[in-house]
Amino acid sequence: MISIPAIRKHLALPKTSWQICLLAIVGGAASALLVVLFILTIEEIQQLYLVKRDNYNSLDSISRFDLPIIGAIIILTIGWLTGYKYLRTGIAFVLHRLKVAHGVMPFKNTLNQFFGSAIALASGFSVGREGPAVHLGAACSSYLGHLLKLPYNSIRTLCACGIAAGIAATFNTPIAAVIFVMEVIMREYKIHIFIPVMLAAIVGSLITQTIFGTSHHFEYFSTITLGHGQYFFLIILGIFLGILAALFNKSLVTLIKRSATMHIIPRLMLAAFITGSLGYLVPGAMGTGSSAIDFSLEHHWQISLLLSLLIAKLLMTISALGLGIPGGIVGPVIGIGAITGACAGAIVMQIIPGENLASDYILMGMAGFMAATLNAPLAALLAVVELTSQLEIIVPAMIVITVASVISKQVFENRSIFTMQLDVQNLIYHKPPIEEALQKIGVLAIMKDKYKLFENATQRSLAGEIVSTPQDTLIINKVISNKESEADITYYWAEFNAAVPLVNILEHQENPITQPEIPEHYEQAEYQVAEKMQLHQLLPLSSQATLAEAYLALVQQRKGGVYIYQKDHNDFIGIVTFEQIRYYLVEGKLI
Repeated sequence: MISIPAIRKHLALPKTSWQICLLAIVGGAASALLVVLFILTIEEIQQLYLVKRDNYNSLDSISRFDLPIIGAIIILTIGWLTGYKYLRTGIAFVLHRLKVAHGVMPFKNTLNQFFGSAIALASGFSVGREGPAVHLGAACSSYLGHLLKLPYNSIRTLCACGIAAGIAATFNTPIAAVIFVMEVIMREYKIHIFIPVMLAAIVGSLITQTIFGTSHHFEYFSTITLGHGQYFFLIILGIFLGILAALFNKSLVTLIKRSATMHIIPRLMLAAFITGSLGYLVPGAMGTGSSAIDFSLEHHWQISLLLSLLIAKLLMTISALGLGIPGGIVGPVIGIGAITGACAGAIVMQIIPGENLASDYILMGMAGFMAATLNAPLAALLAVVELTSQLEIIVPAMIVITVASVISKQVFENRSIFTMQLDVQNLIYHKPPIEEALQKIGVLAIMKDKYKLFENATQRSLAGEIVSTPQDTLIINKVISNKESEADITYYWAEFNAAVPLVNILEHQENPITQPEIPEHYEQAEYQVAEKMQLHQLLPLSSQATLAEAYLALVQQRKGGVYIYQKDHNDFIGIVTFEQIRYYLVEGKLI
């Protein structure tokens, strides 16, 4: 049977293993169940006053105005109970926590994400479910890793697994969930991350299929019929989507920046007033975006109605997310793209009468606007393919996505909305390349655990131990300055750093290190070792830490090492030296 410490040491390596795969399945299942509970909570609340989920047309105009205001008051009450500083949630916050805390989420932020977002989504705010799904999935899986005291690099992988399971449980799109995690969240394709993430996405999709059925959200779309003759219009649509995505992103981050000095109460109430006012006039713009897609399909020939819906949806989404309403952005972005595509389809049908292209152009708009806004072309493509269960969409969607992404990024210098949010909120999401590389390996992976531990030993006695001990065994001195206080304990590593190997100092002996035969030669060796020996004070580091933390602790002095502890600072289990880190950075190998 493999012990828990052995499993932790194995997980500290950036390798695919059955252990991380098993944890991915367990964490993915827990994350998916939490997200399913979140979805059921929203639906139960909406059933109190809506005939159909997300269909706010069934409410009278006064109720549509009042509902977001009531929702904002409840969100503020929850924030007041937990602390307003814990209201920060969503995908951008998850990206930040991945960099500064290896994906471990504060519990109060998670509470606000669950209850605050459920109220926001049930109140008609133009926010999505995927933001809460990402946050809740990341929190659930990272809590599992934190509870088991796993190395931080494996907690980071578990966090990615929870996100994939959460997205798959929300949309029943496991492939798009995997690509979204790799393209947007992790921003790297590593096999040791890809496989557990894929397993977690499968589990998340299976759980949501078991509870909600196997159907996808948009399978009611008719089979796409776009031919080569439509590709010119698709290029024009892609150009417009790229322009609109740049305008949307920059408007959103500008509002975030301008409202940062406002207190949270007037901010959320202003967002509620804007949503209520627009909902009073244009009920189809309320909610995540599914009602906007339904409206676009039903009124695809009425350009004036579609334009009013598009403007209302843009203003609702920008005000809600920009002023701090908890929720995601992908749902509204898909809705905005669908309305834009419907407008384009209505115009094309005026040019080419006799063809009903509304459904096709709605799908193209969804794919292109999502890709340009999130800077995630592959995730957008696969999301639309899975949501509609149509492989025929791939080629035309690729045309729209490519054009929209190039126009948005190159012409308007638009970036992912998540990185733009992080910049304007001054949240860290980048680290130097050295730290990026080192945080993928836990200290347990290279920790030296062959040592002799002495207490308050003299320098001469430490030198004697170096002479009589095999060179692969470390000599550690535990200095206790006050036996009544554990805080006054310091560990030193006695390093023999001579230019001449120790074996040559005792050249007259058959086995000079372990069995000295001539006392005077032994004493002479002790003296020479004591002269050349260096005592390095070791800094404490948790066994969960990565090589990045060890590097930061040693980079100023560029020598010595850190000691690794298990439960508390005096639970000494081994050391990691700066030379080991330097060797890995130079040679790409672990020693």
